[in-house]
Amino acid sequence: MLNFFKISSLVVILAILFGCNKSKIIELPLSEKAGFGPFIVSYGGLSTYSEDENNPWAKTYLKVKGIPEDWTEVKLGHFETNIYQTVYQHYYTGDISPEWYERVQDSWGWIPDSLNLSKEPLKTRIAYAYGTDQTGSLRMVVDADNNLDFSDDRIIEPSDMRGVFLKDRDSIALSNSIMVTYELLQNNRIVEAQVPVNVVWMGQNEYLMSNFPQHAVAQIDGIDIAICSDNFTSLSYSKTNILLMDGSIGDEIIANRDNILTNNEYFIVKGKVYRNLGVNRNKNVLQLEKITIPIDQLYSTQPGFRTIPFKGQDFIDQTTTISNESLKGKYVLLDFWAVWCGPCIAEFSLLKEIYENADKSKFEIVGIIGESKPEAIKKIMEEKSVSWPQILSDNENKIKENYGVYGYPTTFLIDPDGIIIAKNLRGDQLKEKIFEILN
Repeated sequence: MLNFFKISSLVVILAILFGCNKSKIIELPLSEKAGFGPFIVSYGGLSTYSEDENNPWAKTYLKVKGIPEDWTEVKLGHFETNIYQTVYQHYYTGDISPEWYERVQDSWGWIPDSLNLSKEPLKTRIAYAYGTDQTGSLRMVVDADNNLDFSDDRIIEPSDMRGVFLKDRDSIALSNSIMVTYELLQNNRIVEAQVPVNVVWMGQNEYLMSNFPQHAVAQIDGIDIAICSDNFTSLSYSKTNILLMDGSIGDEIIANRDNILTNNEYFIVKGKVYRNLGVNRNKNVLQLEKITIPIDQLYSTQPGFRTIPFKGQDFIDQTTTISNESLKGKYVLLDFWAVWCGPCIAEFSLLKEIYENADKSKFEIVGIIGESKPEAIKKIMEEKSVSWPQILSDNENKIKENYGVYGYPTTFLIDPDGIIIAKNLRGDQLKEKIFEILN
């Protein structure tokens, strides 16, 4: 069985990786496969076009025709294959203002890669419409051939994936999918491609969600690598999840979350250490960096690695700086959360119990808050009696980005020497682990 290690940071300590290590970039060709492969499935919510003419995206909306005339309460929207290409091209066509373009870059922490983006517009979006037919049922139509005309497309009813067994998820998702056409940049040429789109009901038929049930495969040293883009909600590969198909998942249909590597995470194949640099869609390759320095000199968010340095001001006491250096000598739980994350807030009662019963000379909790307004943070801290230190991850400290946190809650348990012990522990498992190490 192959060992592999992970890192979740765009930073990865430049002094070590680039100052001491002469890197070698390896490019592995991709082949696309239908279905979700061994990955956990995610869906993205369908959002419809705003009627506000001042909406900064308004000029980018697709203009379509052919909506069934007998439908009522019609909503229009689109599936997005690559939001980065979309924003880039609409900036150059003038459909997005320079101010909004800069704001998007700042909020996403995105630096446009002009070498792999096209100023010439691509069909990165696929239009859809849904409404109520004469029987009172919700119906949907998707512009499968991307000609902005629904009159030549079939009308569908979104599927219901609730109660679907894991072993049946690919066949059911694909049988209910629509094969749609889009465009992408490959080898610096605009090419046409097709991908399945799956639209489903979530909740008690309360809202619609979708994904692209397609993954890719590459190979290194005779070992297959399964790859998915952005948890199946996009084809941009801004977040590239990979999994070594080395037999380590056994008979499991879906791989354990801890075995999946994302951007800038490390793994080992036949004694060689690699870092996942993600997919380059223009070249259609998975890019890896071969690492030649010892693993114990690497910073990572992988258990067993030295934690990535962080520093920020205490949210309440703005005169106090909290950092990994100031916390050395203690066990530390880093809890990444946001005000809109229900599971994060629900966990506060347990964290409060742990904090009140732990020896503060040996243990500390530090909350790292992302994507939240200060007023809302203060309100929740007061309502939930949050007494442990908090840091707001912002554009200056970039803690969330440096730790590669894409969802909440995310936790890291760190030992007194700054080594990560565990990741994403929650509930009783978290409580038991903390009191086990403290005792």
